[in-house]
Amino acid sequence: MLSKKSQYAFKALTYLADKYEKGPVLISDIAKKKKIPLKFLENILLELKKAEILDSKKGKGGGYFLKKDPSKIKLATIIRLVNGPIAMLPCVSLYFYERCSNCDEKKCGLHEMMIKVRDATLAIVEKKTLQDLAEIEGS
Repeated sequence: MLSKKSQYAFKALTYLADKYEKGPVLISDIAKKKKIPLKFLENILLELKKAEILDSKKGKGGGYFLKKDPSKIKLATIIRLVNGPIAMLPCVSLYFYERCSNCDEKKCGLHEMMIKVRDATLAIVEKKTLQDLAEIEGS
């Protein structure tokens, strides 16, 4: 399940995708337009800046902006940065694998089913981009 933090990150990023190459956007504008608590948004945007998804400009005319074209930013990348694993169980995660306690993965039906769920989800979020999401919201 996507956390509230992830949902806010996607709202902010789609807003910035719509403003791509139009200059920096103030955090307060994003917060107001997308109805995101300002303090929460500040932390999210800072995290995305550290991950080099965003950049910022200080001073007059400053704010945040996408560091690269929104058509090059995969949804899976954002989910992993902000939310963590895409898989519903740690034993099927590609990047955040953890063995489940008291479980034999070779004989676990849930393990096998969750691999299929993970793969189906990845088939979508690895292909879809921030631009795709922004176009849907803009419709």
